[in-house]
Parts: sequence; structure tokens; C-alpha cells
Amino acid sequence: MAEPTVAQKAPFPVDVEEGTKYFWCACGKSDNQPFCNGSHQGTEFTPLAYKAEQSRTLYFCGCKRTGGAPLCDGTHNTLE
Repeated sequence: MAEPTVAQKAPFPVDVEEGTKYFWCACGKSDNQPFCNGSHQGTEFTPLAYKAEQSRTLYFCGCKRTGGAPLCDGTHNTLE
């Protein structure tokens, strides 16, 4: 199983809007982090859809290894 590329070792703060669907980049190769731009084509990765339940700031995972995808769970703190 391939490992995703670490986009950054910190979360991406995003102001989401209630009812809006976002597609989180799972491969780490998107130039539009933390969201998908299609860079996963030809890989085993697919973006993860997330629909905001309320308008607020959320922290999307940047290291692509979170256990709570697409949101950060602090896993980046364990990476070397």
C-alpha cells in the first residue's frame, strides 16, 4: 500500500460554510491543499468528501495520516 505525500506537518485552517461540500486531498499531491485538484489520477488514492454541518473554522489534515480524516487529529506531531 502506497503512503500519501506529506503536504505539510501541520493542519490547514479553513473557514467552511454550512451545507458546502469539500473534497479533501488524500494523496498529498494537490497544488490546492488541503483540497483535491485531481493529482491523484492514476494512483490508489481518492479524495474524501466532507459536508460542513455549520459555518466555522476547521483544521484539515496536512500530513495525510490522520485517523480522523479529513480533519487533523495531531498525528503530524509524531512524524519525523
